[in-house]
Amino acid sequence: MSKTFQSLSYHNYKLWFTGNVFASSGQWMQRVAQDWLVLTVLTQGGGLELGIVTALQFAPILLFSAWAGVVADRMDRRHLLQITQSLVALCGLILGILVLTGTAELWMVYLIAFLGGTAGAFDNPVRQAFVSELVPVQMLPNAVALNSTAFNSARLIGPAVSGLVIDAVGPGWVFIVNAALFLVPVLTLALMRPSELSTPPKVEREKGQLKAGFDYIRGRKDIILILFMMGTISCLGLNFQITSALMATEVYGLPAGGYGLMSSFLAIGAVSGSLVVARHNNPRLRLIVGAGLLFGTFLGLLALAPTYIAFLILAIPTGVLSMTLISSANAAVQISTEPQFRGRVMAIYSMIFLGTTPIGAPLVGWIGEQWGARWAMGIGAVASILTALIAALWGFFVWKIRLSWEGRRFAPRLVVPGPLPVQLSPAEAGALAEQVEAETEAEELKD
Repeated sequence: MSKTFQSLSYHNYKLWFTGNVFASSGQWMQRVAQDWLVLTVLTQGGGLELGIVTALQFAPILLFSAWAGVVADRMDRRHLLQITQSLVALCGLILGILVLTGTAELWMVYLIAFLGGTAGAFDNPVRQAFVSELVPVQMLPNAVALNSTAFNSARLIGPAVSGLVIDAVGPGWVFIVNAALFLVPVLTLALMRPSELSTPPKVEREKGQLKAGFDYIRGRKDIILILFMMGTISCLGLNFQITSALMATEVYGLPAGGYGLMSSFLAIGAVSGSLVVARHNNPRLRLIVGAGLLFGTFLGLLALAPTYIAFLILAIPTGVLSMTLISSANAAVQISTEPQFRGRVMAIYSMIFLGTTPIGAPLVGWIGEQWGARWAMGIGAVASILTALIAALWGFFVWKIRLSWEGRRFAPRLVVPGPLPVQLSPAEAGALAEQVEAETEAEELKD
């Protein structure tokens, strides 16, 4: 099997991947339908209201994710995922019935968004930690990247189909279909072989477990740097749910189908980016920082796109860079975390990465209402570039990292004047060992 898809050779992961494709398709369909419902049915282009819905959808992640991580380390993750997926399906079913019966009001959408977000707050850390039970540890970066591929492959189809269905029969049926699709992973989880799961020992209930997770991160400055980057960029830059909807309605004057196509073109790039990451088993901090800088640059170009066609073309590289950033950061944190802390660390990661959206979404929506859709997207571009530059300067001045070039060929080497004030992750240690081995072999050949 190709190196890119090697995790699919494992039976349980293959079932997991299949369930993810169906659930992610439903999730993307619901996002488009929910945004369109708020922007065109329940309000007249209400950017602020759309921001509030998005904030309520992600606020539970900020409120509950840390506790969800403790639950993820204590309980059977497979059964927890079946519960959370069923609850998300129920929220979609209720909203669909309300829309189809003509009784949906804005406050109902707010409430359902919060309830669905609460289920998602427990689902995210459990989902991310559960991947480590499906494949060997050396395959984890590949498995994480393929997860992103499944999510964004669904993004290719889901938004476009959702837009077409909305144009044809309205948004209500989209929510009903979404409810059915979320039940597929409940079935695939039930079909897994428990004997092939690498289930870690459950953490016994005791006081201070949440604090222990924060203490672990406090001693890992590499993880802190990643959290700083992803939290800031997620807060202001990764708000395509809002900014694309505003660009579609205000700048280009598109119907729902046109808006769905914008999300699909972003997904083309995102799938490509996740497949690139899937081929690398050692995500490095420099890749994360570089991807953040380039993402901000292309996001700025996307905000300035003069035509709809130009937006679609620029959406592809923007999607590549966004997914390279997200997948690399996720894999770097997972693979470098001790198994007994992984649920709590990934919960804190989710809390910061996704939990900053309730802070940024209303602000981005308000900027879109006051100064236009281009400014709403542009503020994220500026924030992303500045964050990546700060992270690069941190490595340069605080960790004393330098790059030198020797010989005639372009061959960067890491020069560290003193010991790094950070614990090397297994991925970084392995990469360093490979670098030393390669340089040793080169020297022997030269001699």
